[in-house]
Amino acid sequence: MKQRYLPALTLALMCSLAVLAGCGKKDSNSAATAGNTEYVVGADGAYAPFASENEKKELVGFDVEIMKAVADKAGIKIRIVNTPFDGLFNALAQGDRDILISTITINDQRRQTMDFSEPYFVAKQLIVLPSNSKVAKFEDLKSLKIGVQSATTADEAAQNLVGKNSPSVKRFESMPLAFQELEGGGVDAVIGDNGVVTNFVKNNPGKNFRIVNDPAFPKEYYGIAVKKGNADLLAKLNHGLEQIKADGSQDRIYKKYFADEKL
Repeated sequence: MKQRYLPALTLALMCSLAVLAGCGKKDSNSAATAGNTEYVVGADGAYAPFASENEKKELVGFDVEIMKAVADKAGIKIRIVNTPFDGLFNALAQGDRDILISTITINDQRRQTMDFSEPYFVAKQLIVLPSNSKVAKFEDLKSLKIGVQSATTADEAAQNLVGKNSPSVKRFESMPLAFQELEGGGVDAVIGDNGVVTNFVKNNPGKNFRIVNDPAFPKEYYGIAVKKGNADLLAKLNHGLEQIKADGSQDRIYKKYFADEKL
């Protein structure tokens, strides 16, 4: 009788082992788990000079270099994945990304669903306009069509000016698309972060754009985001940030991309 049931028992054990082995598999695009020391970092690759793709489809830019320097000092392994900005926060919430670095402004609304490192960049909003536009300040945009990148603080600023559901605000997946719409006359102005705006205007002199710097826009502080409650990873990132500030690495990276601006 015992011999008769032995094959069935062996088969059951083999099936159980197979199931356990299957549970151990991990999608190469998913985020880090307890048994995996590689952290997946999300960054929007259409946001030069902070992050953009080179000819090899590799992400390069200020945020990318800061993240790599922080990870090195923190002693963690990372893999940076191009992730559109409007999908960043869901990717973090669902566990598809462990870390986000993508010019993410620290604010109270975002703190409800994620935790932030200490700031690594000070920013503000700027307005981009055709050179013949008569706009002199933010308030002048009330009667005009405004282009913004969706889900950004520029989007929030435009909503506060003309109303949350106003058709005057046109949202785009990326800043290059917003600038393209401005060039084509589809919008009258584009609002965006100073680093991106100044980089675009500087590198496109033939498009005859100008910049309005309105003091009404407050300072914003970029932080590296992790999932709410991930205190261990956050402590490592803050340690890395502290180290790159102390040894001058952050200053060197900053001057490489923003030589004419103060940190």
